[in-house]
Amino acid sequence: MQTIFSLLLALEPGIVSVIAIAVGVACAAVGVVVTWVLFKRHSKKQSERKLDETSKRVDEMLALAEAECKQMKKEANLESQERDIKRRNEFEQEMKEKRAEQQRTEARLSRQEDQLEKRETEISRKEQSLEAQKNNWQKKNEELQKAQEQVSHQQELMTAELERIAQLTREEAKKQLTEEILDETRRDLAVQVRNLEQQAKEEAEINAKNVISLAIQRCAADHASESTVSVVPLPNDDMKARIIGREGRNIRAIENATGIELIIDDTPEVVILSGFDPVRREIARLTLERLITDGRIHPARIEETVEKVTKELDQKIKEAGENAMFEVGIFGLHPELIKLIGRLKFRTSYGQNVYRHSIEVAQLAGLMAQELGLDVNFAKRAGLLHDIGKAVDHEQEGTHIQIGADLAKKYKENPMIVNAIMAHHGDVEPKTIEAVLVQAADAISGARPGARRETGAGYVKRLEKLEEIASSFRGVDKSYAIQAGREVRVIVKPDQVDDAKAVFLAKDIAKKIESELEYPGQIKVNVIREFRSTEYAK
Repeated sequence: MQTIFSLLLALEPGIVSVIAIAVGVACAAVGVVVTWVLFKRHSKKQSERKLDETSKRVDEMLALAEAECKQMKKEANLESQERDIKRRNEFEQEMKEKRAEQQRTEARLSRQEDQLEKRETEISRKEQSLEAQKNNWQKKNEELQKAQEQVSHQQELMTAELERIAQLTREEAKKQLTEEILDETRRDLAVQVRNLEQQAKEEAEINAKNVISLAIQRCAADHASESTVSVVPLPNDDMKARIIGREGRNIRAIENATGIELIIDDTPEVVILSGFDPVRREIARLTLERLITDGRIHPARIEETVEKVTKELDQKIKEAGENAMFEVGIFGLHPELIKLIGRLKFRTSYGQNVYRHSIEVAQLAGLMAQELGLDVNFAKRAGLLHDIGKAVDHEQEGTHIQIGADLAKKYKENPMIVNAIMAHHGDVEPKTIEAVLVQAADAISGARPGARRETGAGYVKRLEKLEEIASSFRGVDKSYAIQAGREVRVIVKPDQVDDAKAVFLAKDIAKKIESELEYPGQIKVNVIREFRSTEYAK
């Protein structure tokens, strides 16, 4: 090394520096190589050591896995043996059950075969018996045919002999017999119809009487209804002159203001008010009474009093309508209908106050609806409004029924209410049971004693018409209208009308009375047939 350095020193400085650099590089390279070789050796040793450890671990894990695998294989063999034993036992049990079921089936089939053999034997025996019966029936049938032929021949001979004796052909005799049978059947049918009708009438009459009697008992109506008064009493006859006034100006003022005619005649201490409008007549009556009480009677005072009385009466009419609603127990009527109901307080029909009559009909219809389990409010509403047309029938053309139906439609009443109003006199067919109850309640209210009055001439005319209708039928001997026209008794000729015809005669008379007469309530038609045989012992 020293020789090398000395040689290097002997060289030129530039070359020396180059060589020095090259030597340094070479030494560095050698150092790097040596370092890498040493690192490789060290890494190889570590890798070999790790590989040995890994090999050992793998061997241990393989040994452990092999041991576990042997254990699992052993357990699997045991489970497989147990399953085989279990399946074998189940199979043996199932085979035992199937053998037992097969034995039972064989026994059942054996019994069925025995039964089938017995049935076959029985059927063959029955077939033999039926065959014998068939042969017997054929023989009897042949004998019967022969007997029928003989009977037919004998009937022909007998028929010919009967025709010769009776001098009637077979068809004529058949016709005569048929007519006799029909007559007999009609008589029997008439008797049955009469019995059934009597039974139905008795039952229906009992039920109807119960309902109506309960309704009448629970309805406290006036026995004698109020009527509008159109006569004004005077304190003295001198008051007539003051009412007439100078040159009749006072009486003209009263008539012009009220629309009612005043009749002042020779009747002492009385002034008669005449007019079709009951409300105007009431206004005139109240006005005249106040003027008489006040004593100041002149045109200005008359107009003032009429205006004041009109306002007060309008308020009373409204209160009367509201009181009627409250008394009946219905609400929700149109205000105009309430006023019209109040106006009925001054309207009468056959002496019966229509206001009280409407309330009474509403109460009766409601009570009967309650007994029958129907709509009570509907029946009361229809009953209260059934004569509403009478409040304005003097102002509008048409019957009170049509006017009332138009008013109900105008103020949006239920169509069934409208039908009940139109049907309460039988002008149209009632669509509800409540409408029929209104008819019945109207008849009860008008027909009860003390409810209405009738003129003597009209009463006698109705009785005469009843007797005339009953006497117009063939076979009627005499007829009498009795019980104030509630019953007509018809005595028939017994040689012209038998018992069967008497039933139909009563029906025909009742139908003719219904079609030709107008009357309150109902009329009983009683047909009497009596046969008397009289002889005298001398």
